[in-house]
Amino acid sequence: MMKVRFIGLDVHAETIAVAVAEPEGDVRSWGVIPNRSDAIRRLVKKLGPAETLRVCYEAGPTGYVIYWQLSALGVPCEVVAPTLVPTKAGDRVKTDRRDAEKLARSYRAGDLTAVWVPDAAHEALRDLVRAREAAKKDQLRARHRLGKFLLRHGRRPSPPMAAWTQRHLAWIRQVQFDQPAQEATRLDYLHEVEHTVARLARLEHAIDEAVTTAPPRMRAVIEALQALRGIAQISAVTIVAEVGELSRFARAPQLMGYSGLGACEDSSGARTRRGGITKTGNAHLRRIVVEAAWSYRHRPAVGSALRKRQTTVSEDVKAIGWKAQLRLHARYRKLLGRGKCQQQVVTAVGRELLGFIWAIGVIVERAPSTPSSTVAAA
Repeated sequence: MMKVRFIGLDVHAETIAVAVAEPEGDVRSWGVIPNRSDAIRRLVKKLGPAETLRVCYEAGPTGYVIYWQLSALGVPCEVVAPTLVPTKAGDRVKTDRRDAEKLARSYRAGDLTAVWVPDAAHEALRDLVRAREAAKKDQLRARHRLGKFLLRHGRRPSPPMAAWTQRHLAWIRQVQFDQPAQEATRLDYLHEVEHTVARLARLEHAIDEAVTTAPPRMRAVIEALQALRGIAQISAVTIVAEVGELSRFARAPQLMGYSGLGACEDSSGARTRRGGITKTGNAHLRRIVVEAAWSYRHRPAVGSALRKRQTTVSEDVKAIGWKAQLRLHARYRKLLGRGKCQQQVVTAVGRELLGFIWAIGVIVERAPSTPSSTVAAA
């Protein structure tokens, strides 16, 4: 019978602390190796053969490079969720060696939770989507700096106008300050706002190109998700990039838990106590779903933009989109009528919206043929 050795890696940018847990026996530290591909190859050769090893390490800023290196060497590897690693309440000593030993011990006991590792296509798309999200945050900060600077000096448009429209930007360009230092400040802030606009345009164009060159099944899911109200191309791409294959979740509540939109609970005996959402999930997915949920405060309808997005999807997907509108709008009205604040109501609607997202993903991904040309005919 083949004996399996469980390896825990505490990974850092330059070093990796290694610990080995034998099938029966103590857990021991193997030492520290450089975080380099040749060092990892030598480690596998010393501890091997590869089929007898089971390696794990925590998800973190180093990404999935080690996972791909070990997989190429034929070593089964799992990337685990760091927040779900068991810890002792009285343990106040933390070192790289002890962290690696804890991973190896918990991995052998089956107490670790693995995270989904994206393939090359999903990871590339996710990097691009997150770059756009960072650009949107930078744009908001740049607009705030310029707007508050003008407000601090009493510069307001007359007559009042919507902020950050072309008319508003034209007014800002005409504003002049007597002090050269303040004029230089205005020009710098304005330049930064214009720079973020151009940056966003470049990234969104890159996303459009990435969608056209994406694998057929991924592209089909992106198109199908746009049949839902409140989800256009950027939102659909974000969902697919952050979740990967929606059908990897056996049930919709698992996807809700992955997003961190599940409710906290502290119940014991006859006492039942539930709180707000856990937020222990993918924050990018949670943000985009809650943004989309705001659309369901309006009465069910299929506008021109939504009708155009639905031209390439199947009738089953359209039916799910319409069912989502009916149910989620009724849910919004019901919760609002109970006196819940609007933010709580929209969050609850967003959680249920994930169920319809999951249903569409399962239909498209499990279809016999999923290229765009066959989705509409399905």
